[in-house]
Amino acid sequence: MANLALVYGMRLFPASDLKSVGSATVQLTNGNNGSITMHLIEGSKEQIEQALKQSLDAFFDLYPEI
Repeated sequence: MANLALVYGMRLFPASDLKSVGSATVQLTNGNNGSITMHLIEGSKEQIEQALKQSLDAFFDLYPEI
């Protein structure tokens, strides 16, 4: 299997300040573009950490070949 690249970004905002969350775009070496769905988790620090850990575990469950 080739080396993998996990692309992600994180930033905390006050929940009341968010109006919308869009998707991000990456450009691939073959000239194609890929899109990355951005996810929103709201709650306390502890709730966000727990949800993020569960989300990360679930993400890798989607790719059993790795």
